[in-house]
Amino acid sequence: MRLYEEAARHRGLTPPRTHPLASITWLGPAASNPALAYRVGGDRAHLAESRRWIEAAVLLPHWGKAHMPDHDLDAGWLLHHLSLTYRWIGDDLPDGVRALLRYKLLLQGRRMYEFAVASEGGWWSSSYWQNHNWICYAGLATAGYVLGKEEWTERAKDNLGTVLDLMPEDGSHAEGVVYWRYGVPFLAIQLDLLREAEGIDWWDRGGFLSRTFRYRLHQTAPGFARNVDHGDCHDRRSGHSAGLYYRLAAQYGIPEAQWMGDLASGELLWKESSESGVRPGILPEAYLEYLWYDPSVPATRPTGTRAFFPDLGLLAARTGWDDNATLVSFKASPGGGHKAWETSAKHRAERGWETLNQGHHHPDSGSFVLVSQGEFLAVDEGYSNRKRAAHHNLLLVDGQGYADEDRYDVYQGIPFDRQARQRDVLLDDDCGWAHATAEIAAMYDPELRVRRLDRTLVFTPSGRLVLLDLAEADTEREWTFLLQTDRPTEPQPDGTRLIRSGAAVARMGQFAPHDASVTSDVAEVEANPTSSTPELRLTRTLHTLRSTTARAVSGLFLTTITPGASGPGEHAACVEGHGVAFHGETVLLSPVARRIRTADVVADAAAVLLGDGDSAPYVVAATRLRLNGGVLLDVAEPYTGKVG
Repeated sequence: MRLYEEAARHRGLTPPRTHPLASITWLGPAASNPALAYRVGGDRAHLAESRRWIEAAVLLPHWGKAHMPDHDLDAGWLLHHLSLTYRWIGDDLPDGVRALLRYKLLLQGRRMYEFAVASEGGWWSSSYWQNHNWICYAGLATAGYVLGKEEWTERAKDNLGTVLDLMPEDGSHAEGVVYWRYGVPFLAIQLDLLREAEGIDWWDRGGFLSRTFRYRLHQTAPGFARNVDHGDCHDRRSGHSAGLYYRLAAQYGIPEAQWMGDLASGELLWKESSESGVRPGILPEAYLEYLWYDPSVPATRPTGTRAFFPDLGLLAARTGWDDNATLVSFKASPGGGHKAWETSAKHRAERGWETLNQGHHHPDSGSFVLVSQGEFLAVDEGYSNRKRAAHHNLLLVDGQGYADEDRYDVYQGIPFDRQARQRDVLLDDDCGWAHATAEIAAMYDPELRVRRLDRTLVFTPSGRLVLLDLAEADTEREWTFLLQTDRPTEPQPDGTRLIRSGAAVARMGQFAPHDASVTSDVAEVEANPTSSTPELRLTRTLHTLRSTTARAVSGLFLTTITPGASGPGEHAACVEGHGVAFHGETVLLSPVARRIRTADVVADAAAVLLGDGDSAPYVVAATRLRLNGGVLLDVAEPYTGKVG
């Protein structure tokens, strides 16, 4: 039914006679979906519909107009879809139409191939970690297999092997969820083409594909409809690809992926299609859903609530999956992730190639997104062309964000050692705690002489958030804590701030510093998400809370965000370390000195996390823990996890 509906969806439209200024990627699936519907069911109305769009596409002198005609995404999409169309219904087309389609595919394939050869070491031809590479080579491969052009398929195959070897084994993707759903399906497409045409099975090569559903799953907001928007994201409802979920479910036997495919192609389909800013969007993927769905795979609703992806330094933790659950997503890594950053540096040194194009990766190491009660409470900027740390939940030094930011690709050309990273990660589905410390000092201008800027984030079993920011510089600086929200925070009589979004609320309390200057302002973030449609503009309004210290060589922020109507907790009295006590949950932190001393706790540890009553404590990087007079831990090597 999905395939037949999609095959008929454009029947009321007139195909363009001249190339529009906007992207024409949609013309490809406008032809391929009815072609497959005809091949499946034999209804000649689908054949006629496919022919209408074939004739429109082949009569355009170039594929793509505003940006890189014949050499980028428009051409890649159309090569893929129209080559499939030729394969599926070519014998049923009139001779003249069939001959013209074949000629056009040969022409466009040659243009794409020659560009890929000529631009190697520069643009998408060797940009192994991003969607332009995957889409354009998948289009070239499809045309090559259908038309028998071995030089095209060999080049595409060589590139695919390199991509699979270089993608992170943890399945994460630095371009973010939206470009995951836009680009990764084309890796799956080419893998299937390779297996069908050459009998080569690379589905397990490198490990990325087998684990990437887990990355996508844990970037899903509670309730499943929306997504965490790290990286360039058109909106918060552009993350689903039912076809890709089904393919990963079928290949690796992932019942949660099958469940997500059913949800995306059923209950969520029309909301996704109407509210998503990604084009052509989810509806044209009907052909993939038909080809990739395996009914033998059982479908199981997701249950796991914690995940960490070391390559991207991405921690995700939630209280559950229902609409009202609370989720935090917290990240810190070099540009593109550790593997891409290190490998691209070797390419630059050994070959003189620039292979890392991370314009969709933001200056957001140390930032977090918080979702609760069905709403986004601490938010990301979404899509931007001029990326700035000031548009994230981060810290500024003398009012400055990352060095060399305020441009599209903030990681281009910067020193290799300008890297952020996560350390001291704790997460456990059983305990409900999550903890990590992001090191981000290296990301700031060296002239600021920042020696340390560490952010520790703790997510408690009940969904409370504790943040400890420790900053040091060689000279006095102003340190500014930023919180981004969708509407202004509201000051409360007790000094806290109320965060409100729709019916959802949270309370932010800041226990240190005591003398901070607190202000609020508004920022409009504007972006053009695709150069192939120059007039398209996306705008997001950010309401920014700023908490700024007096000038000092060191700064410390101790902050809590508690979803719901409960209070911000109480400052726990610590002789050494820093702590916050809530009803039933206590967080004690010392991420640098690793010495915690209270009336009841003596610990050499980065963190001690205490729950209700008889529940066992959890520690991070601990060698000793004495609780209420009893020694629970005494070891030589730092230990992270449950004690007792």
